[in-house]
Formats: sequence, C-alpha cells, structure tokens
Amino acid sequence: MNRSIGTDRRKFLKGLGAAIALPTLSSAFPRSAWAAKSSAQPVRLGFFFIPNGVNLEHWTPKSTGFNYQLPKTLSPLQHLKNDITVITGLTHDKGRANGDGAGDHARSAGVYLTAAQPLKSEGAEIRAGQSVDQRAAEVIGQLTRFPSLELGTEGGRPFGKCDSGYSCAYSNNISWKNETTPMSKITNPREVFERLFGDGSQREKSENAERRKRYKKSILDFVLEDSNQLNKQLGNADQRKMDEYLTAVREIETRLERNENAQASHQEFLRHYNQPEGIPDLYDDHVKLLGDMLVLAFQTDSTRICTFMLANAGSNRSYRNIGVREGHHSISHHQSDPEKLRQIQLIDQHHVTLFSYILDRMKATPDGDTNLLHNSILLFGSSISDGNRHNNENLPLITAGHGGGSLINGRHIAYPEETPMANLLVSMLNTAGIEDPYFGDSTGPLNHFI
Repeated sequence: MNRSIGTDRRKFLKGLGAAIALPTLSSAFPRSAWAAKSSAQPVRLGFFFIPNGVNLEHWTPKSTGFNYQLPKTLSPLQHLKNDITVITGLTHDKGRANGDGAGDHARSAGVYLTAAQPLKSEGAEIRAGQSVDQRAAEVIGQLTRFPSLELGTEGGRPFGKCDSGYSCAYSNNISWKNETTPMSKITNPREVFERLFGDGSQREKSENAERRKRYKKSILDFVLEDSNQLNKQLGNADQRKMDEYLTAVREIETRLERNENAQASHQEFLRHYNQPEGIPDLYDDHVKLLGDMLVLAFQTDSTRICTFMLANAGSNRSYRNIGVREGHHSISHHQSDPEKLRQIQLIDQHHVTLFSYILDRMKATPDGDTNLLHNSILLFGSSISDGNRHNNENLPLITAGHGGGSLINGRHIAYPEETPMANLLVSMLNTAGIEDPYFGDSTGPLNHFI
C-alpha cells in the first residue's frame, strides 16, 4: 500500500473490509493547504432530543445576559458555561393541535427539526416536512463519507399508530429526508462502529467482522500495514495525534466487546426483556458509546451532521440508577405533585449530565487550531415545555459550541413568547454556511444569536 499521504486517498487506513478514517494531520497536506485548512475548519451540526418536557422551575435561569447563574438542572454544564447558550421563550406553533386534537408527544418529535405540522391520518399516509439536518445534508452532505448520521437509544416501528392516531413514524424519528420519508436511526453501537469503520464489499465487511470475532482481533489489526507505513511519513506531533486517535478507537471497540460478552452470558435474561444484541444493558453506557462514536465521526470528517434521540417521544423509560422507578412519561403528568416534580428534575439533570459528557469529549478533541466543540453548533432540548400541560411555548433549549468562532456564548437569552423556534434552526444553518433565509414557519434568523 505505497500511497503518498498528499493524495485524497490518504484519508483512511485500509485493510480487508476495514477503513479507519483519519483525523486532520498537518503532515498529510502541503504547508499552504494546511494553513488554509486550519483557519477554516468545517462547522459540524448536532441535534439532540429529549422527550416529555422538563421541570421548568429548575431548568430556567432567574436572570438573563452573561451574569446569569446556571440552575440546578443545568449545573452539570457549569464548567462549560462559556461554551453554551441557554435559550428560553421560543415556540413551535406547529407542535400544537391546531385543530388536530390529541397526540402532543408524536407532534413534538415530528415538529422538532421540521417546524412543520405533522399529518394526522387514519390511513398509512405520513407527512411532516424536511428536517433541518437533512436540509444541511443536501448542501454539505456530499463533502463527507456519510451525508448524516442518525442515532438513538430506542428503536420502534416506522408504521402503525403510536399516539392518538398519529403514526409511530413521528414518535420515533426527528430526522426527515423529505416530508414523507423519515430517516431511521441506528440504536446498536456495534452497527454504528461497523458503519464508520467498515469498507469494501458487503462480503469483505462480513468476512472482516467474522475474522475479528473468531480470532479475537481488533479492527486495527487489519489496517496495521497501512498504519505502519503512514506513521513513517508523519512528524512527531502527528504521530502522537495518530496514537491518541487509534487508542480511542480501540477503547471504544473494547467497550463494545465487553458489552457483547456480558450479554452473551445473560442471553436468557436479555431475551426475557427483548433487548437487541449489541445494545448495552445500562442506559448511560448506551448513550456514552453512541456519543463517543459521534465524536469520532466528527473528528474524522466522516460526517458533519448528526441527530441523537436520547429517547423517543412519549418514552416511558424508568431511570432506576438515579432512583426513579416509575416511567418518565407517567410522571411527566405530574399534576403539580412535589414528588413527581422532584423525580422529573432528576431525569432532566441526568440527561444534561450525559450531554455534558459528549461536550467534554468534543472539547478534548483537537480540530485544526482549536477543538471539535469550538467548530460545532449543537442543539439540545425538547419541543414540549411542561409534560403536564403538553405546551409548545417557552421551550427548554441549549446550544453548545462556537460555530467556528461565529457565536457568542456564556449567555441566557430570553425571547418573547411566540418567537418561532424555526428562527433558531435558520441561524444554525447560516452558521454552517447554508444561507437559507427561512425554514419551516420561521420569520428569519434568530435575533441577537449570531
């Protein structure tokens, strides 16, 4: 494999059925090209969804501007305060019934990134709108190996009725290629790993996976020859960067293997709970594994666009590891019960803690002269405010990342109610270089955000 690292092909380490995408290496580009590249890294877009609304009392800061204090629920982000912006007051009008009756949870996921009213149909017909991530993928998706990456912790069928006459397609997806085609998400971390690092024909990929399993080999063993050859051509700094990157790949692979081995020894238990192979038993491990692979996908420029559903709309998952035994959806109908509100706050803070983990990994990952978090803009939140009222105004939203230096963070911005959330989606597109003036029911970019 005698290739020059100055060619486009030197973006991967290759072996039979394997392709390890490389992070940015200064040795792999001429000095002039590296100078241009390091000063203008691509902006990545990430969209995170949490269901069932939040306990707003402990989510919403008491003051606005730069000198606000993070409330209890957002306290896991304290060390990242200068990397985030808390946004309140935005509304998704198309998440409201608008004459369609019940079905708020399905609508909340269907509208989250589309800003379009989901169709409530007695038949199999579905219709929402193109989601903002897929609009971005239309423009910049062809620049990467994968136009976009869709992740989630819960599967779910793409058909049938899930919420008061709304199709399950709405509850289980936030990404829509067009108004009638939801983008199915990947929930199995092993499947994400093989997608990111598999190469060649399906036969070669399958053969690679089978050999690794049979001989207990790492995917890195299959690209060893190419890796050794590349390493000889790198400077000391890039050699260290490569070593850190490949160590991270192997660490994720080891965690996948450990999880799968544990599951193999508890097959009867797993069958009883109908848990698919490859998905960790623990929710936290599941989110972190998927989050780590999201970071690798961004780091290697395998994609610049990702969606991540921490749970499906209306999810009734329990969180026993933090002391919440009752289902999330059930307690979201709290009727002002203090104990239920306390448990909702615990769930909200736990979701924020997991988001913080992913942000920390991004901030620790070099990207040109800065880091991945600097060169990204991520949205985290829900399109229901209070799960008891099922309302769609004053949505709980956080953005993270600096958009390559175009965003001013460290603020709480409170907008007048009825300001369309779609305005924020327009601003995110604009930050990524997509100059759309409108999206969904927006009235333009969000004032004072960029």
